Amino acid sequence: MRNPNFNTRTISGNKVVSYSEAVSHIRPNTTLVTGGFIGSGFPEGLAIALEKRYLDQALFPGTMTVHNLTLLYAGGQGDGSERGLNHLAHVGLLKCVIGGHWGLVPKLQKLALHDQIEAYNLPQGVISQLFRDSAAHRPGLITQVGIGTFVDPRLGGGRINNCSNQILVELITISGIEYLFYKAMPIHSCLLRGTTSDEHGNITMEREALTLDSLAIAMATHNSGGIVIVQVERLAKLGSLNSRNVKIPGILVDYVVLSEKTEHHLQTFSEPFSPYYSGELLAQHELLAIAPLEARKIIARRAALELRAHDIVNLGVGIPECIAEIAAEEDLVDLMTLTAEPGVVGGLPANGLNFGAATNAEAILDQPYQFDFYDGGGLDIAFLGLAQVQASGNLNVSNFNGHLAGAGGFISISQNTKRLVFVGTFCAGKLDLEIINGQINIKSETGIKKFIKQVDQITFNGRDAYERKQSVLYITERCVFRLEENGIELVEIAPGIDLNRDILAFMDFKPMISNHLEIMDARIFSEKSMCIKNDLIKQHVLKVQHLYLEERK
Repeated sequence: MRNPNFNTRTISGNKVVSYSEAVSHIRPNTTLVTGGFIGSGFPEGLAIALEKRYLDQALFPGTMTVHNLTLLYAGGQGDGSERGLNHLAHVGLLKCVIGGHWGLVPKLQKLALHDQIEAYNLPQGVISQLFRDSAAHRPGLITQVGIGTFVDPRLGGGRINNCSNQILVELITISGIEYLFYKAMPIHSCLLRGTTSDEHGNITMEREALTLDSLAIAMATHNSGGIVIVQVERLAKLGSLNSRNVKIPGILVDYVVLSEKTEHHLQTFSEPFSPYYSGELLAQHELLAIAPLEARKIIARRAALELRAHDIVNLGVGIPECIAEIAAEEDLVDLMTLTAEPGVVGGLPANGLNFGAATNAEAILDQPYQFDFYDGGGLDIAFLGLAQVQASGNLNVSNFNGHLAGAGGFISISQNTKRLVFVGTFCAGKLDLEIINGQINIKSETGIKKFIKQVDQITFNGRDAYERKQSVLYITERCVFRLEENGIELVEIAPGIDLNRDILAFMDFKPMISNHLEIMDARIFSEKSMCIKNDLIKQHVLKVQHLYLEERK
């Protein structure tokens, strides 16, 4: 039943309105959800309109009709500067923010870190799945995602600052096993994006890079008696849309806004529109530029050696993005399935502000279903970032050195993947290195230690991972560590690197050192291709032969 407190449009005709009229229906002291992933699917025009309404009202005291909002979102939505959710970073407009990823919204970060708003960081996948629970009026989500990390109520419950006192996560026990219970909440309005709408508000997404959790958000909002607002770039006559292409049915949509400016409806924050990202054309991967041989490529190359034929792979943001480039350079893309958390299956994931999109994707899933797949152990291997590491193997990528990045999909992925590879430079800061005759020479280095006594926050729990029997590597440009029962062990060192001068001197603890310390593969440090495709094929053939012989016994 629709909530009479909300001024919904119940007419069956044209739902198209102006930006200003659409956002005028967002009420104070309510929960607002926005859709998007970085810039993909983010309704930039609606965010600007909402910001303008708040600022215009602020000029006339006593006229405030939109303030004290609780903002809820799953994937990171911003460009690291001004766009995306940065538009909404105003004290008074927001009283609380619950987000999956904070790294691209520095203006929201500032409010959170200065205790100007309540602020919480929950796993991206959990929030995305919670939209479905809200839609079905279930009390919440029961999962082991987050156990032993900073979202565990014993370790903070996802709170970012001292003024955040809500209990959003509870520890429960079912049949003697610990789980986390994430509470669902009603949604009073949402801002979404699509490509085309007809007069009834049926929404298609043919020019979008991703479908994300738009349907789940719209359904959760509608079933909470809230207002569903969708920004589109074009309109169509009723009956002209192919029903199979409709991603949000009009029965869920209250208002449609036609985008007025191209820059407010970019396919990504880097790309106005690419037919490769929408799946209209196939890209030629062999035409990609070859990246120079520097620290990031060294790390990505070493990580790529962990790939196996027919692996289902997740690539995180940052240096993990480079592994897609290595896969293309080495002609490995067709030997495995690369995925990205907002829903990409297959093809070649993009990087930078295009991250989340992909060329030649085999399928684009709604984001909640992608995390269902991840949570259930569907991934063979995942490559994720590395910011802080302690001797036990605990790792932090979410809140460190005054930088609130947020966990994003990291927790869901890292807790449920068979083989994990964390990648990052050995120190944070400026690194000047050269490669001479296949050997690394560190010319100068000024940076912050990453291997420290105690991480600022636990995004990944090493002890729990070992007990889950996960295979875990920590790869840097100069050495490789492996997670063992008693913590991390140094197992590989790069040619030219001195153990004491270049490694131990930059660690706050002395790691275990393997009795069989190996030199990293020489191919990593050559300007030539590593030529690892044949290796992967041979490994796969041997594996198949071994399985065949085992079955014959």
